[in-house]
Amino acid sequence: MSKKPLKSTLVVGGLTFISRIFGYVRDAVIFIFFGANAGTDAFFVAFRIPNFLRRLFAEGAFSQAFVPVMSEKLHESETAFQRLINHVSGVLALIVLAITIIGVVASPLFIFIFAPGFDDPQQQLLASDMLKITFPYLFFISLTAMSGSILNLKQRFAVPAITPVLLNISLIAAAIWLAPKLDEPVTALAWVVFLAGIAQLAFQIPFLI
Repeated sequence: MSKKPLKSTLVVGGLTFISRIFGYVRDAVIFIFFGANAGTDAFFVAFRIPNFLRRLFAEGAFSQAFVPVMSEKLHESETAFQRLINHVSGVLALIVLAITIIGVVASPLFIFIFAPGFDDPQQQLLASDMLKITFPYLFFISLTAMSGSILNLKQRFAVPAITPVLLNISLIAAAIWLAPKLDEPVTALAWVVFLAGIAQLAFQIPFLI
């Protein structure tokens, strides 16, 4: 293995490991400050739904189809590469924006589908209200996933690898600092998911430019 691939592997592996550590700390802090109750269950459902749709629309089959074509265009010419990015990013943005609007409007239906075991009307309402806040995360994180694919093709591996840390740090800060200031403390986590989606995309934009 040459030095460059080895260095890239170590960078990505190291940053991914750091992200996983922060993920563990995030979960520990949430359960220490909120415990295992109806509120945290409602939040995790409201957080799981946009994450599930992200894997459906911005990763998986989309990534497997898009990355090889993007790589081919990159070798063809920079102009063709840029044209493809402009087209696909516009289409992806419109699709996930439409899904996000539907998700916000129909949040009670999504909660019913993804969490049929929520028998308490208050828990259903709390989960639905938080889903209205977290659903826009789908829009920002989908574009973040696409920009990460572009950066990886451009051999800027460190940026996509470290980006998830922003979400974990934000949730830790929300649990410790923001939650005690709110009437419904657990909603702090939902608001921070929304803001972290914006932050992750904004973090990558300068590197894309």
